[in-house]
Amino acid sequence: MVETRDLSLPSRFQGRRGKAALILTIVWSGTIALHLASWGSIFVLGLTTILGIHALVIVFAKPRHYQKEMQGELPFVSVMVAAKNEEAVIGKLVKNLCNLEYPKGQYEVWIIDDHSTDNTPQVLAELAQEYENLKVLRRSAQAVGGKSGALNQVLPLTKGELIAVFDADAQVSSDLLLQVVPLFQRDKVGAVQVRKAIANAKENFWTKGQMAEMALDTWFQQQRTAIGGIGELRGNGQFVRRTALEGFGGWNEETITDDLDMTFRLHLDNWDIECVFYPAVQEEGVTSAVALWHQRNRWAEGGYQRFLDYWDLILKNRMGTRKTWDMLMFMFTMYILPTAAIPDLFMSVSRHRLPILGPVTGLSITMSVVGMYAGLRRIRQEQKFNVYTPFVLLLQTVRGTLYMLHWLVVMSSTTARMSVRPKRLKWVKTVHTGSSH
Repeated sequence: MVETRDLSLPSRFQGRRGKAALILTIVWSGTIALHLASWGSIFVLGLTTILGIHALVIVFAKPRHYQKEMQGELPFVSVMVAAKNEEAVIGKLVKNLCNLEYPKGQYEVWIIDDHSTDNTPQVLAELAQEYENLKVLRRSAQAVGGKSGALNQVLPLTKGELIAVFDADAQVSSDLLLQVVPLFQRDKVGAVQVRKAIANAKENFWTKGQMAEMALDTWFQQQRTAIGGIGELRGNGQFVRRTALEGFGGWNEETITDDLDMTFRLHLDNWDIECVFYPAVQEEGVTSAVALWHQRNRWAEGGYQRFLDYWDLILKNRMGTRKTWDMLMFMFTMYILPTAAIPDLFMSVSRHRLPILGPVTGLSITMSVVGMYAGLRRIRQEQKFNVYTPFVLLLQTVRGTLYMLHWLVVMSSTTARMSVRPKRLKWVKTVHTGSSH
């Protein structure tokens, strides 16, 4: 195992702005050089070939088969939710989580009230009288660390071998624990992420797009883990082995996306993350372009932070060759390529030629379309009463692909902003209304 100090030293999370500026300079100057060099097009075609081979391996991988029955006694599970001003949804969440199908006395539910100023404390006080497996911790106004700080504060008070984390707007099936817990029978599994389903998917273009996006995301995670690549945590609906958590000191309070940061910590500590389509966790999708912009910028910034924070351990191949290679392919497609799009477009206009990175961009979009269709189809196959036809799935894929184009703007602007603006750890709360459940 990687020593905790390797992953938790405060100095590791310093100098992000300088690192981001260096990467931005390399990417932009490198893209311009490709336009000016005689071998630029050949280099891009070679890169496209390498990425294409990796993409084909992912597409044709067979998902892992999971052991669905538990051998031996069921482990104790601690379910944790950090909540702040969630009066609209907290009551339904608690009733859902406190009535799961799991042996009595074998799981507990902890709600961390992060100094809410609405009626959340009153609602929780009433529910605590009704459910004996519900425990509530109220944080003071001086408490720091955000969601990560809240989870770290309550962790020593829990006793579960497995820790489950949900958002305040979550809703799950009653047999969730019985389906997820058996996946931890493989000793190397440090965490499991269930698919995030959008409860209000039918509301508008943005929520329909998020539904397709989550199908794409889960499909990619399953296919990547099937080839020995990286599975990732998504915050809501994540299960983590306690020994893994304690091995690297819990949640990182120096990041704005604790789930994405923990993904790297787990893999650097030689744990695997499994991702499954079923069971799923229902959550509210954001309903406007402005809310989506704030949310996705936070995700992009947090996702980029982890590459800047752990770059040295990644280059030392601490994850292992397969995971490192898969992670680098993912980083290029998700972060480097959108960043390079700006100078590529500028040079193509000034030199009256097509964007030199066109082949790679085309491959990336093609993979998104294939993965989205496959993910939506996989959901349909596992929903016995779903009557969606291939034509309907194709329409959902086209709409979802148009929606996904927002990531090009988000990624390119985020990587550029992080290079010139001072360090910021800004979190914009997603408002939950409860109207989707």
